[in-house]
Amino acid sequence: MHTNNSLENTEKHGHARIKICVSGAAETGHCGRNALADAKTLGREIVLQDAILVTGATTGFPLWSAMGAKEVNGISIGLSPAANEREHTNVYRLPIDYMDFIIYTGFGYPGRDLLLVRSADAVIIGCGRIGTIHEFTIAFEDAKPIGILEGDSHTDEVIKMIIEKGHRPNPKIVFDSDPKRLVERVIELVKKDKVEEYRVGTNSTETSITN
Repeated sequence: MHTNNSLENTEKHGHARIKICVSGAAETGHCGRNALADAKTLGREIVLQDAILVTGATTGFPLWSAMGAKEVNGISIGLSPAANEREHTNVYRLPIDYMDFIIYTGFGYPGRDLLLVRSADAVIIGCGRIGTIHEFTIAFEDAKPIGILEGDSHTDEVIKMIIEKGHRPNPKIVFDSDPKRLVERVIELVKKDKVEEYRVGTNSTETSITN
């Protein structure tokens, strides 16, 4: 029996919702005065553009993006380095606020970073430190779409240098100083990568997108 493919895919495939990881520093003292406001805007825009936020269930930049997502009633998922809630809060001293779900990986920060990136369709990099660079390199190697938020922290400049010195072009990386526009551009990159069956139709019954 013929059915409306667009409706059918929406009902059957909840994972067709785009999941965007926001990566950034847990300690933001070096990030500049607009960093946390930008993080909030990223979280809001991810939700307003019908995507789901994924973070490392930590403080700082990722937490503020989760705050932004929840301000507009979005879905916020965190991946913790801890094995359980008690270890998450008492040992790692990480928050449980502003997240609908926390997945306790038990793999520490390096292992958590790998699962975090692979659980998302794309990664957006804000003001960061070495852990953020680690998540960037995982996303790079996994050929994920990557958005880099330009700003006062100069993380974008560090990443530009890494790309230049790495001697490997990557067409799936976009830079932008406007959080809203950056989310839009990253989502367009994700849509190009989507498996055809899970692409959401626009004005027809075909499960395709307009490139």
